[in-house]
Amino acid sequence: MSAENIETPCIGVCTMDDNTGFCLGCYRSLEEIQNWWDMSDEQRAQVMAQLDQRMQDNVQF
Repeated sequence: MSAENIETPCIGVCTMDDNTGFCLGCYRSLEEIQNWWDMSDEQRAQVMAQLDQRMQDNVQF
């Protein structure tokens, strides 16, 4: 399986949250964004598995 099988979660809203260190669009860290194209599918899947929780943790009412 090639690393191209899991697409980037980027939605083009590239703004880093100073409090969390995550992008407000895709909820990845700067390191995860920079390394995305070099990651294996397994590494990408690990990042993807964390994104929903990061988004929920960041929601402010």
